[in-house]
Amino acid sequence: MQLVLISGLSGSGKSIALKVLEDSGYYCVDNLPAQLLEQTVDLLRRAGHATVAVSIDARTGGALDLLPGYLAALRRQGVDVRVLFLDAKTETLIKRFAETRRRHPLAKGDLTLEEALARERELLSVIAETGQPIDTSGMVPNALRKWIKELLAIPSETTTLLFESFAYKQGIPLDADLVFDVRCVPNPFYEPRLQPQTGLDADVAQFLESEPQVGALADDIGRFVESWLPAFHREHRNSLTIAIGCTGGRHRSPYFAERLGRRFRDRASVLIRHRDLAS
Repeated sequence: MQLVLISGLSGSGKSIALKVLEDSGYYCVDNLPAQLLEQTVDLLRRAGHATVAVSIDARTGGALDLLPGYLAALRRQGVDVRVLFLDAKTETLIKRFAETRRRHPLAKGDLTLEEALARERELLSVIAETGQPIDTSGMVPNALRKWIKELLAIPSETTTLLFESFAYKQGIPLDADLVFDVRCVPNPFYEPRLQPQTGLDADVAQFLESEPQVGALADDIGRFVESWLPAFHREHRNSLTIAIGCTGGRHRSPYFAERLGRRFRDRASVLIRHRDLAS
């Protein structure tokens, strides 16, 4: 088993780090009391989890002093333990708290934010000495995501493409990232023999492919997605929903979704969904 322990100052990016690992397939536990670390790891190992990430911070209190002993015990059991300690300059953390208007977890009673941060540093010093330090002071979230993946040698994932057909009369899908309107091409609905069929049927596909503008529109949409897919990937987008709409969602949009899905199947993970085909 590999265990990644994430700790650090509040506002330094621990939530971002944990989310990166969760998206990469790690079983993640946030704000775990230090006293429960060994039991939790044993339970997850028995459940078959090979990669686990836990976040432990100053909220666990005095048990932090016992944490190095817990980690040493896990290493003796053969667990590959990695410790990431996220930090940032005090002025940076104060600015982040001001922007989010969050309350520092230790800012109780008469403690100011700066005093709470100083107390937090004191409590976490035992972890800071043993962990891989990451200073996030001038770091944007995407840079932090990339750094964590590089530190843990996590392979870069591909962006899953979901091509979704839909009917405009039923509304645009709420999960759509890109929306393309194919109502500008001839509608097979007005051909009596094609009306009961769908864009998944060979006769409908043959009808549409006989229209030059259909191929031109499909190529334009495909080139657009090809051109901008690397940019979405750099933003660490795990999935991209490309919605293709026509009037009734039965003929043109399913055909385009299937055609585009075939185009990208060899270069990305592709899913195809026809939202309104059965309605």
